[in-house]
Amino acid sequence: MHLGVIGCGKMGSALIQGAINAKILQPSTVFGYDKIIAASESFAAATGASICSSLEELSQSCDTFLLATKPYDVAAVLKNLAASRGDRPALVISIAAGITLASLESYLPKSIRVIRTMPNTPALVGKGASAFAVGERATADDANAAEKLLSSVGLALQVPEKLLDAVTGLSGSGPAYGFLIIEALADAGVRHGLPRQDAIRLAAQTMLGAATMVLETSLHPAQLKDMVTSPGGTTIEGLAALEKNGVRHALIEAVSAATHRSIELSKI
Repeated sequence: MHLGVIGCGKMGSALIQGAINAKILQPSTVFGYDKIIAASESFAAATGASICSSLEELSQSCDTFLLATKPYDVAAVLKNLAASRGDRPALVISIAAGITLASLESYLPKSIRVIRTMPNTPALVGKGASAFAVGERATADDANAAEKLLSSVGLALQVPEKLLDAVTGLSGSGPAYGFLIIEALADAGVRHGLPRQDAIRLAAQTMLGAATMVLETSLHPAQLKDMVTSPGGTTIEGLAALEKNGVRHALIEAVSAATHRSIELSKI
């Protein structure tokens, strides 16, 4: 595989760095192009990849492409790629938010297969959670290639495209919910006398530990919650306060609101 990265921002760079660190890719087989020269240079410095001076040059060097541009640039970029590739086969893996498989495929000839994915920002530290959906022309090998790339920076799941809006609402937007919860927990610690930095570190490590237990034990979160909750103890008092103030409902509504907004954006 010779992989061309179209759009060398933070997310594209994170995915490539993860794949190189996992030895899925070699720097010598990766090429990058960005209309902002400084972004291309930063990408090359971080990954060891080569820089192409134009999209046309990139298209001649690669057989697989990571589309990491802003959504409003997608149509022009893919039309340019289609003109450059002609009938030569290729795979495009898109992380452009809100752009459907049908839209992506409409700009490309039948020789170019498409996969659409929704990663999230913790991919920057190798703890991402992503999902991907395959286009009509994509093969099982294409799906495996996408899974290997995405799993190099965290969890990667294949889903039907109709579920990608829910993925966006849950894991795509989810880091922001987590940051808000960590901040609120730290504020509470400060309220009761903890130094700010200690409170933030304790809150963040606590959330990390809870998440790790869910992933590594395979126990239902309710079972793990009950393990912490002694009769008449401190935790049940805290849980009762959370239920009284509607925290569970608020989180469900947050995911639903973000999901609905993702659906709206995909229709623009």
